[in-house]
Amino acid sequence: MSYLNRITSPTLLLDEKICRANLKRMADKAARHNMKLVPHFKTAQSHQIGEWAKEYGITEVTASSIKMAEYLCGQGWENIHIAFPFNPLEIPRLNKIAAHQSISVQLINATTAQMLVDQLEHKVGFFIEIDAGYGRTGVEVSDFGLIEEILRIASHSDKLFFKGFYIHAGHSYYMPDIPALYEQTRNALSMLKHKYISEYPNLVTRTGDTPGCAVMEDFGDIDEMGPGNFVFYDLMQSTLGGCDKTDIAVAMAVPVVDIKKDRKEILIHGGGVHFAKDVLIDADGNKNFGEVVLLNETGWSIPEDRSYLKSISQEHGIIKASDELLATVKVGDLLGILPIHSCMTADCMGAYLGLDGNWIDHAEGH
Repeated sequence: MSYLNRITSPTLLLDEKICRANLKRMADKAARHNMKLVPHFKTAQSHQIGEWAKEYGITEVTASSIKMAEYLCGQGWENIHIAFPFNPLEIPRLNKIAAHQSISVQLINATTAQMLVDQLEHKVGFFIEIDAGYGRTGVEVSDFGLIEEILRIASHSDKLFFKGFYIHAGHSYYMPDIPALYEQTRNALSMLKHKYISEYPNLVTRTGDTPGCAVMEDFGDIDEMGPGNFVFYDLMQSTLGGCDKTDIAVAMAVPVVDIKKDRKEILIHGGGVHFAKDVLIDADGNKNFGEVVLLNETGWSIPEDRSYLKSISQEHGIIKASDELLATVKVGDLLGILPIHSCMTADCMGAYLGLDGNWIDHAEGH
């Protein structure tokens, strides 16, 4: 039975071939630069996709929360890293994980470091997160006093051990000059590596954003890359130049519930609770919440004339339709929508339907 016959409401489709190609391309890039690929699974959040990743030599993963780390446990990962400033209220949960899974956390202050020293029951690694320059989180790269205070506190414990330095240049999503951002990242991580390598000869440096990892070819002496969105990509990444639309591995299948030909609009069942509300603004100032693709038995095709999701509310979506689409679409049909931000869309939906008609797990749906 066709996967299309299984769809009656908004359903997130996953093309395994495209997803695998994205995994392979990034793994090959990491190998080409003598880097280790440690993908951030905040995007995929799936045991099945984790099994695919292992086929391309990926042995470690990153999570964005302790809840996600718990979900990823027991899957054979050599290490799971929680790439969020560690919340000390979750030390009891961390102890349960660390009893049977190699795990590491992210530190940005001395208070949390001391609480870990006082309460850890098993070995846990840590990265010191460095502020990438846009002020979201992290230790300022020149604040050696705080870096060394965290290291000094950790040195008093036989449970908490230093792994290295981590930078996520998240502002690459809205700053056009990615090479300039990466020069800052390279310089910061290289300086820190050379300053502390003699005392910590096994320390590693890691960077993480998909726009940079997809576009850049000069990583300097950075040891590891940890992008996440690349497994699926999305229209935001396409706009940033990190991928083509044909590299986007997920599409939302949505039912058509009404057509207004005089307004060139199509009403779909599909809104903010399915897509989240990430938006792109086109050259004419129009809001774009996703772009239409045409579903078929083997996946989807990208039409020559663009139709896009012009507005969404909780359950409703309104497509601004091309003449080409209006000439063929009917109430009761299914359309596909390429998402603006696949991470948020996948998190909203909590499951994927493969093109073979089988469901693929997601942490939020298990």
